[in-house]
Amino acid sequence: MGAVGMLLVGIGSIVMLIFGVILLIKAFQTSVLWGLGYLFVPFVALIFVIMHWDDTKKPFLYSLVGFVVFVVGIALGGAGADLTALN
Repeated sequence: MGAVGMLLVGIGSIVMLIFGVILLIKAFQTSVLWGLGYLFVPFVALIFVIMHWDDTKKPFLYSLVGFVVFVVGIALGGAGADLTALN
């Protein structure tokens, strides 16, 4: 279970990274201020996604799928670590 968990964590991380960069590119394509705000100001990324939902829907939802895969991987990895400690 530990190896599967690590694999899922890696896949989820890569998916989140790719679609996070795509969202950042979309913010900079909108304007430089949106891009800089996306990078440096808390919650501006969420505001940008909400205000530009038509353009950001797909990458945002794919990023959420990557997060779910990441969390499942952590859960499986943690369960594998617990099972090996019991032996």
